[in-house]
Amino acid sequence: MGVLKSISESFHAGGWGMWPILITLIIMIAMIVERSVYLFKASVDKDKLLALLKSQVMSGNVQGAIKVCSGNPTPMTRIVQAGLMKFNKSDHEVQAAMDEAALRELPKINQRTPYLGMLANFAVMAGLLGTISGMIKSFGSVGDADASQKAAILAEGIAEALNCTGFGIGASLIGLLGFSLLTGKTTAVTDDINEVTVQVVNLVTSHRAQMQPGA
Repeated sequence: MGVLKSISESFHAGGWGMWPILITLIIMIAMIVERSVYLFKASVDKDKLLALLKSQVMSGNVQGAIKVCSGNPTPMTRIVQAGLMKFNKSDHEVQAAMDEAALRELPKINQRTPYLGMLANFAVMAGLLGTISGMIKSFGSVGDADASQKAAILAEGIAEALNCTGFGIGASLIGLLGFSLLTGKTTAVTDDINEVTVQVVNLVTSHRAQMQPGA
């Protein structure tokens, strides 16, 4: 409770400049949570998936491989499923189907994450704007104040400026940390998708002649 009270007092001491920072922070946290949940659900054990697909395709059970994908809907499995649905077509059509699915799925993986970097920078700029506003208010009021009030006015203005600076930097750090972690996870998921799709194309190409779709 003491920490929350201290944060609340600092927030009010920061003046109007704290509100844009708070709104930005809320948006960033919401984006970090939403993207984290999505990427967690989009993650697949690629080695296990490839082993299952290989066992099904090698035995000629392409429909079984398709069911493996449809039973675990993720961006990766939807892309692979699109290629498997064209198993009895040409290599070009298999690749084209997977490329088309990738064009639908990959943007969803990268969605909104780049905005975190922009919002983190905005938080710093909002804090700087609040800082400048507090200093202008402080020194502008000092000239018209009595000598006995000048110290209090200066202290209030400087407190407003420093609180805006501190909150702006703090919010920015949260945004940058979230951006870095999500970018790393996004890259890992995308790399896994690229690796699995290439291996599935090679698997289909190598074994189509020995198998019958749906067998």
